[in-house]
Amino acid sequence: MAKDKQFVTEITPQGEDFSRWYIDVIKKADLMDYSPVRGCIVFKPDGYEIWEHIQEEMNRRLKATGHRNAYFPLFIPESFFQKEKEHVEGFNPELPWVTEAGGDVLEERLAIRPTSETMFGHMYSKWIQSYRDLPVLINQWANVVRWEKRTLPFIRTTEFLWQEGHTAHENETEARVETMKMLDNYRDFVETFLAIPVVTGQKTPSERFAGAVDTYSIEAMMKDGRAVQAATSHYLGTKFAVAFDIQYLNRENVLEHAHTTSWGSTTRLIGSLIMVHGDDRGLALPPKVAPTQVIMIPIGPPKTREAVIGRTDELFGELKSAGIRVRVDDRADVTPGWKFNEYEMRGVPVRLELGPRDMENGVCVLVSRISGEKKVIQQENLVEEVNAMLAQVHQEMYERALKFREDHFYSVDTLEQMKDSMEEKRGFALAGWCGSEECEDKVKEETGAGSRNIPFHPSETKETCICCGKPAQHTVVFAKAY
Repeated sequence: MAKDKQFVTEITPQGEDFSRWYIDVIKKADLMDYSPVRGCIVFKPDGYEIWEHIQEEMNRRLKATGHRNAYFPLFIPESFFQKEKEHVEGFNPELPWVTEAGGDVLEERLAIRPTSETMFGHMYSKWIQSYRDLPVLINQWANVVRWEKRTLPFIRTTEFLWQEGHTAHENETEARVETMKMLDNYRDFVETFLAIPVVTGQKTPSERFAGAVDTYSIEAMMKDGRAVQAATSHYLGTKFAVAFDIQYLNRENVLEHAHTTSWGSTTRLIGSLIMVHGDDRGLALPPKVAPTQVIMIPIGPPKTREAVIGRTDELFGELKSAGIRVRVDDRADVTPGWKFNEYEMRGVPVRLELGPRDMENGVCVLVSRISGEKKVIQQENLVEEVNAMLAQVHQEMYERALKFREDHFYSVDTLEQMKDSMEEKRGFALAGWCGSEECEDKVKEETGAGSRNIPFHPSETKETCICCGKPAQHTVVFAKAY
């Protein structure tokens, strides 16, 4: 038993130090390791498989809406960034540059991709000639580099993985429909696949993507009350089309500039999963994204071991054939209790226990990672019962995350109330804002909370600005953020 306790206590409690808890969990769960390059991580198999499941489901959704995948170069000429002023100003502090190659100084510096609007813009100007070429609906899965000053594995790293969609349309109406459709796609994906509730809304002008006309986001609350921007969708208007000369002959045979959009989500979704669902026992993964959905642990004395393992293997085959991601841990040199703790720490949604008495009775035991519920089931109903528990675990995880957010979402009318919600209670604050950047900056300076977005469906509408007391133009969600 001492060994079991020692294993669990290697994770710092969330209430003691949330940041330390997070690092402990991702290291103990073997999701990543640090690379020799500052701010870059190695995705270990379990960590990368989470991303693979995200990719698989996202790809299914993207292709169902007519989008196709392509790949664009990692290196972007400096001149491309100079074509859109706001864009280059927004990304300049984060850009790493390649200045020489093969021993020769390059004639033009090349940026290592921080985002690809400029490269897509250049190529679209070649590909789009007529309204018949529109819309263009392309997504790419890629890595990007942004030279971050402060890094945190998965949440904010120098190099990270993402998908970025870039589309071109005949007019503003079609482009805005695309922008909002993709935002809602992200909302539904994060809530139904990752079991993370989000706040959907529009970014304030100061928080807009560099070069966008309008930016929209989904914001998720972590268990320390901080926000993570889980995905964004941007209406770019004709800004990039003008900068890169993306013109087409319209239906009246007149040249027009295309209207473009971009939208993306990153591997910070993995960090969000960990911070939203994890607890003091370690990782807790929603079944739809978990690398291992069921861990099977045969139990019993040596004399029955061979028979129990044989039956475990048969049941394993049934689950595997049903498309359930399942593993067996039949190690003899590790106690069942130690295994229970290990797989709870690794976030496996369901544990299946099988012993000699269970074999005699034709049953086995299912245990939920989230509720701890133990359920004795008939082996003949195994697949049905496992699928039911996986669905139950997923729903419970979403409901718990939603309740946590509701319990840490405050309505405030003064800066003092917001300071209290940020310092004492932690969480999101709903407040009125007059629309001035000065007031937005002052709120952040006084409370440490920045504007996350202007929610589409706030729980109430604020009448006055939290900062200056003037009539509020918007009701805004404020929070400290990663």
